[in-house]
Amino acid sequence: MDLWAQEDVDLDAPGFIDFGADHMGSLGFIAVQGGLDWRDAPRDGCPGVEFSWEGFDEGDPATGRGWAVIDENGSLRGRIFFHLFDDSGFRAERTGRAP
Repeated sequence: MDLWAQEDVDLDAPGFIDFGADHMGSLGFIAVQGGLDWRDAPRDGCPGVEFSWEGFDEGDPATGRGWAVIDENGSLRGRIFFHLFDDSGFRAERTGRAP
């Protein structure tokens, strides 16, 4: 993530974002955990999604939104926004395992 070091992202468990087939998913990084609701939204000719998310940050309620696209190399690139707070770019790679 652009805003935080990888060791911080993986503080409690390896950071992840998961987009399920049912337009629902989940995310987790640092002390943030949440569920997300996503929709198809191609960007710049790449397959992509836009999502809203709701969960907790260090036990406090948190919400936000974001977007992600699949780059030509197969990695996921996007940005996550916290409502009325920080935002950060991110890059993720498929691990083949569910969170």
